[in-house]
Amino acid sequence: MSQKGWALSALTASAIVLLGLIISLAVSIGEISIPIETAAKAVSNRVFGTGFELSRIHQGVVWDYRLSRALVAASAGASLALCGAILQALLRNPLAEPYVLGISAGASTGAVCVMILGFGYGVLSLSSGAFIGAVVAFLLVGVLAAGAGGTSERIILCGVAGSQLFNALTSYIVTTSANAEQARGVLFWLLGSLSGVRWPDVYLSVPVAIAGFVLCMAHARSLDAFAFGTDSAASLGIAVRRVQIVLLGATAVMTATVVSMVGSVGFVGLVIPHAARFLVGPAHHRLLPASALGGAIFMVAADIVSRIIIPQQILPIGVVTALFGAPAFAVILYRARRSA
Repeated sequence: MSQKGWALSALTASAIVLLGLIISLAVSIGEISIPIETAAKAVSNRVFGTGFELSRIHQGVVWDYRLSRALVAASAGASLALCGAILQALLRNPLAEPYVLGISAGASTGAVCVMILGFGYGVLSLSSGAFIGAVVAFLLVGVLAAGAGGTSERIILCGVAGSQLFNALTSYIVTTSANAEQARGVLFWLLGSLSGVRWPDVYLSVPVAIAGFVLCMAHARSLDAFAFGTDSAASLGIAVRRVQIVLLGATAVMTATVVSMVGSVGFVGLVIPHAARFLVGPAHHRLLPASALGGAIFMVAADIVSRIIIPQQILPIGVVTALFGAPAFAVILYRARRSA
C-alpha cells in the first residue's frame, strides 16, 4: 500500500474511533452526568442481558433517551452530508445542498398541516406529515424540472421556486391559523430538534442512511464522470438520465427522512462535503465515506453543544450547526481561494 493509502486508512480509522468516542460522550453528558463506564453497563444490560446493578434512572436515561438520540443524530448527519456531496456532483454547483430541491420547505408545510390544521385526523404524526410534504415537494419540483428541460441550472431554479411556494404556504398557515403556543412549537421544530426522537426513529433513520450510502457508493465512478459535465459523462458510457433519477431520488428519500424526524438542520450538507473534499480529494470513492463520517461526527457534536451551552435549556440543533457551520464554511472558502 502506498504512503497516501496508509494515510487515508489512518484517517478513516481515526474518524471511526472519534465517532465512537463522541457518541459515548453524547450518552454521558447532559443535565444528569453519567460516567461512561455506567453508560456502557446500561447498554450492555439491554443488548447482552448482563446483570449490572444500575439505578432505573441511569438505565432509562442512557437507553431510552440519550443513545437513541445520538444514533439518530449520527445517521441524520451522515445522510445530509452524503446528500450534499451527491448534489454538488450531479448539479455541478458547489452551493448545492440537501434542501435545494425544496424538500425542507415541503416538509415544513406538511408538518404545520398536521400540527395546526389537524390533517390526518389524529392518524398522522408530525413526522409522517413532514415526510409526506417532503415527498410532494420533491415530486412537484421534479415535474417542473422535467418540463423545463432537466438541466442542472433548471433543477436548481425549480427547487428555489418550490421552496418559495411551500415556505409561503407555511407562513400563511401559521399566520392565519396558529395560536401563540402552536407558532412557538412550529418555530422550534423548523430550527431543528432531536428532543422527540426515540428508538422507532433509529430503526428507520439508520437503515435509510446505510442503504443510501451503499447506493451512492455503487455510483461513485459515475459521479466522478459528472465532474466533466453530462455530455462527457455520456460519452464515457454513463447512463446519465438513469443515474440522475436514481441519485436524486435517493437524496430526496434521505433528506425527507431526516427532516421529518429532526426538522431543518442547515449547513451540514453544505459544509461537510467541502471539508471532506479538502481532506481526501474529489474522488467519490473516498469523498462519500469521508462525508458520511464527518457529517455524523459534526451532528452528534452539535447535539452535545445544544444541550450544554445554556444550563437547563436545550437550543435547537439547527442554531448550533449554523453558528459553527457558517464560520467553518468561510474558512474553507478562504483556504480554497489561497490555494487557487
